[in-house]
Amino acid sequence: MVMNTGHFYYIDDQYFIDFPDDKLMRNKERVNGQPHDRPCFYAFKDENTGLYWMIPFSSQVEKFRGYYNSKIARYGKCDTITFGEVLGFEKAFLIQNMCPITEKYIKNEYIDSRASVPVRIDGRFETELISKAKRVLALQRKGVKLIFPDVLKIEKELLGR
Repeated sequence: MVMNTGHFYYIDDQYFIDFPDDKLMRNKERVNGQPHDRPCFYAFKDENTGLYWMIPFSSQVEKFRGYYNSKIARYGKCDTITFGEVLGFEKAFLIQNMCPITEKYIKNEYIDSRASVPVRIDGRFETELISKAKRVLALQRKGVKLIFPDVLKIEKELLGR
């Protein structure tokens, strides 16, 4: 599958087999007994490595707004969680749970079923999201632990394949 920055994708189960990290947001195959792809991830490309970074988003906005507000109160800012709209609904984007990936591990793309087009986000929010994600990743590379999974280990393994 060809990936594009700014599109949303689902990750294949093989990724979680190849990169066993209990901090990765794993697939939940069944919701109320029905097959259901989630979580869904927003993708952006790291031009330095050629890898894509996947940022999961959640509909549990109030839960993550609590975490966000406590980080703001404690540190004066929060780049690890941000909020934006997907298909008209507010979602929490969890930069703290992002992970690197290659196209090999993409299961399928998130398509708006009403319009039959790839789901996208507002351009201003997209700029903010990518900026925060790159800032968090740069700090992670300098030894500041902001991302829960061991993404640098996964990145190293992906680049070695």
